[in-house]
Amino acid sequence: MEGQEPEGVQQPVAGQDSFTRWVYGRPFFGGLWLTLGGAWILLTMKASVKVVLHVGMQGAAGYLLPTLMVLLGLLILFSPDQRLFYSITGVLVSMGTWVTSNMGGFMVGLLLGAVGSVLTFGWLPDQDARVSRRERRGPAQQATQDGPTETGPSGTDTHTAQSGTVVVTPRTAQ
Repeated sequence: MEGQEPEGVQQPVAGQDSFTRWVYGRPFFGGLWLTLGGAWILLTMKASVKVVLHVGMQGAAGYLLPTLMVLLGLLILFSPDQRLFYSITGVLVSMGTWVTSNMGGFMVGLLLGAVGSVLTFGWLPDQDARVSRRERRGPAQQATQDGPTETGPSGTDTHTAQSGTVVVTPRTAQ
Protein backbone atom coordinates (compact mmCIF):
# COMPACT_ATOMS: atom_id res chain seq x y z
CA MET A 1 0.00 0.00 0.00
CA GLU A 2 3.03 2.24 0.26
CA GLY A 3 3.50 4.35 -2.81
CA GLN A 4 4.02 7.81 -4.09
CA GLU A 5 1.46 10.44 -3.28
CA PRO A 6 -0.26 12.13 -6.20
CA GLU A 7 1.02 15.54 -7.18
CA GLY A 8 -0.65 18.54 -5.59
CA VAL A 9 -1.38 16.80 -2.28
CA GLN A 10 -0.52 19.04 0.64
CA GLN A 11 1.51 17.87 3.58
CA PRO A 12 -0.58 16.78 6.53
CA VAL A 13 -1.23 19.38 9.17
CA ALA A 14 0.66 17.29 11.73
CA GLY A 15 3.87 17.99 9.78
CA GLN A 16 3.63 21.71 10.54
CA ASP A 17 4.60 23.33 13.81
CA SER A 18 1.90 24.35 16.26
CA PHE A 19 2.24 28.12 15.71
CA THR A 20 1.78 27.73 11.95
CA ARG A 21 -1.36 25.63 12.50
CA TRP A 22 -2.63 28.25 14.97
CA VAL A 23 -2.03 31.11 12.52
CA TYR A 24 -3.68 29.36 9.57
CA GLY A 25 -6.61 28.19 11.68
CA ARG A 26 -7.94 31.73 12.19
CA PRO A 27 -8.06 35.12 10.44
CA PHE A 28 -4.68 36.02 11.93
CA PHE A 29 -3.65 38.97 9.78
CA GLY A 30 -7.09 40.59 9.94
CA GLY A 31 -7.09 40.46 13.73
CA LEU A 32 -3.49 41.63 13.86
CA TRP A 33 -4.14 44.64 11.63
CA LEU A 34 -7.25 45.62 13.59
CA THR A 35 -5.29 45.40 16.85
CA LEU A 36 -2.39 47.41 15.41
CA GLY A 37 -4.82 50.04 14.09
CA GLY A 38 -6.33 50.51 17.54
CA ALA A 39 -2.90 50.62 19.17
CA TRP A 40 -1.73 53.21 16.61
CA ILE A 41 -4.71 55.44 17.36
CA LEU A 42 -4.09 55.13 21.10
CA LEU A 43 -0.46 56.13 20.55
CA THR A 44 -1.42 59.16 18.49
CA MET A 45 -3.75 60.27 21.27
CA LYS A 46 -0.63 60.81 23.34
CA ALA A 47 0.90 63.10 20.68
CA SER A 48 1.85 66.63 21.56
CA VAL A 49 -0.79 69.36 21.53
CA LYS A 50 0.56 70.80 18.28
CA VAL A 51 -0.34 67.68 16.27
CA VAL A 52 -3.54 66.71 18.05
CA LEU A 53 -6.30 67.84 15.75
CA HIS A 54 -9.42 66.60 17.45
CA VAL A 55 -10.01 64.57 20.58
CA GLY A 56 -13.77 65.04 20.78
CA MET A 57 -16.50 64.36 23.34
CA GLN A 58 -14.40 65.25 26.38
CA GLY A 59 -11.81 62.65 25.36
CA ALA A 60 -13.85 59.63 26.52
CA ALA A 61 -14.87 58.38 23.08
CA GLY A 62 -11.41 59.21 21.79
CA TYR A 63 -10.00 56.53 24.07
CA LEU A 64 -13.00 54.20 24.05
CA LEU A 65 -13.16 53.45 20.31
CA PRO A 66 -9.46 52.58 19.83
CA THR A 67 -9.62 50.44 22.95
CA LEU A 68 -12.60 48.62 21.42
CA MET A 69 -10.57 48.15 18.22
CA VAL A 70 -7.76 46.51 20.18
CA LEU A 71 -10.25 44.35 22.06
CA LEU A 72 -12.05 43.28 18.88
CA GLY A 73 -8.73 42.46 17.21
CA LEU A 74 -7.72 40.27 20.13
CA LEU A 75 -11.13 38.59 20.14
CA ILE A 76 -10.70 37.81 16.44
CA LEU A 77 -7.31 36.25 17.18
CA PHE A 78 -8.36 34.17 20.17
CA SER A 79 -12.04 33.48 19.42
CA PRO A 80 -12.42 33.22 15.64
CA ASP A 81 -15.84 31.53 15.80
CA GLN A 82 -17.58 34.91 16.07
CA ARG A 83 -15.37 36.60 13.45
CA LEU A 84 -18.26 37.97 11.37
CA PHE A 85 -19.75 39.94 14.26
CA TYR A 86 -16.31 41.14 15.38
CA SER A 87 -15.34 42.23 11.88
CA ILE A 88 -18.55 44.19 11.24
CA THR A 89 -18.26 45.86 14.64
CA GLY A 90 -14.56 46.50 13.99
CA VAL A 91 -15.14 48.33 10.72
CA LEU A 92 -17.88 50.47 12.27
CA VAL A 93 -15.70 51.36 15.25
CA SER A 94 -12.77 52.08 12.93
CA MET A 95 -14.89 54.50 10.91
CA GLY A 96 -16.06 56.12 14.13
CA THR A 97 -12.50 57.00 15.07
CA TRP A 98 -12.43 59.51 12.20
CA VAL A 99 -14.53 61.88 14.30
CA THR A 100 -13.33 61.02 17.79
CA SER A 101 -9.61 60.26 17.61
CA ASN A 102 -7.36 62.58 15.58
CA MET A 103 -8.95 61.66 12.24
CA GLY A 104 -8.53 57.98 12.97
CA GLY A 105 -4.92 58.23 14.02
CA PHE A 106 -4.12 60.45 11.05
CA MET A 107 -5.80 57.89 8.73
CA VAL A 108 -3.19 55.19 9.46
CA GLY A 109 -5.08 53.54 12.32
CA LEU A 110 -8.40 53.93 10.55
CA LEU A 111 -7.10 52.23 7.40
CA LEU A 112 -5.37 49.46 9.37
CA GLY A 113 -8.58 48.79 11.29
CA ALA A 114 -10.84 48.87 8.25
CA VAL A 115 -8.58 46.64 6.14
CA GLY A 116 -8.12 44.22 9.05
CA SER A 117 -11.87 44.00 9.53
CA VAL A 118 -12.44 43.38 5.82
CA LEU A 119 -9.75 40.66 5.79
CA THR A 120 -11.44 39.02 8.75
CA PHE A 121 -14.87 39.20 7.13
CA GLY A 122 -13.55 37.61 3.94
CA TRP A 123 -11.64 34.80 5.66
CA LEU A 124 -13.07 31.33 5.04
CA PRO A 125 -12.02 28.38 7.19
CA ASP A 126 -11.44 24.91 5.74
CA GLN A 127 -11.08 26.15 2.19
CA ASP A 128 -9.01 24.17 -0.30
CA ALA A 129 -5.84 25.76 -1.54
CA ARG A 130 -6.25 27.75 -4.73
CA VAL A 131 -4.89 26.27 -7.90
CA SER A 132 -3.10 28.79 -10.05
CA ARG A 133 -4.19 29.44 -13.60
CA ARG A 134 -0.89 28.04 -14.87
CA GLU A 135 -1.47 24.73 -13.06
CA ARG A 136 -5.03 24.49 -14.39
CA ARG A 137 -3.86 25.26 -17.91
CA GLY A 138 -1.05 22.66 -17.82
CA PRO A 139 -3.12 19.49 -18.41
CA ALA A 140 -5.20 21.20 -21.11
CA GLN A 141 -2.09 22.27 -23.02
CA GLN A 142 -0.58 18.82 -22.69
CA ALA A 143 -3.73 17.26 -24.14
CA THR A 144 -3.60 19.56 -27.16
CA GLN A 145 0.09 18.80 -27.70
CA ASP A 146 -0.56 15.04 -27.71
CA GLY A 147 -2.25 15.34 -31.05
CA PRO A 148 -5.71 15.39 -32.52
CA THR A 149 -8.37 13.70 -30.48
CA GLU A 150 -10.42 10.85 -31.74
CA THR A 151 -14.12 10.58 -31.17
CA GLY A 152 -15.61 7.25 -30.22
CA PRO A 153 -18.92 5.79 -31.32
CA SER A 154 -20.87 7.69 -28.67
CA GLY A 155 -19.35 11.03 -29.70
CA THR A 156 -17.09 11.30 -26.66
CA ASP A 157 -13.39 12.01 -26.81
CA THR A 158 -11.74 8.59 -26.46
CA HIS A 159 -8.33 10.07 -25.64
CA THR A 160 -9.69 12.06 -22.72
CA ALA A 161 -11.97 9.25 -21.58
CA GLN A 162 -9.09 6.76 -21.63
CA SER A 163 -6.71 9.06 -19.78
CA GLY A 164 -9.16 9.36 -16.89
CA THR A 165 -9.48 5.58 -16.46
CA VAL A 166 -7.57 4.04 -13.57
CA VAL A 167 -6.77 0.35 -13.66
CA VAL A 168 -6.36 -1.31 -10.28
CA THR A 169 -4.84 -4.75 -10.09
CA PRO A 170 -5.36 -6.73 -6.90
CA ARG A 171 -2.25 -7.68 -4.97
CA THR A 172 -1.74 -11.25 -3.94
CA ALA A 173 -0.92 -12.09 -0.34
CA GLN A 174 2.78 -12.71 0.16
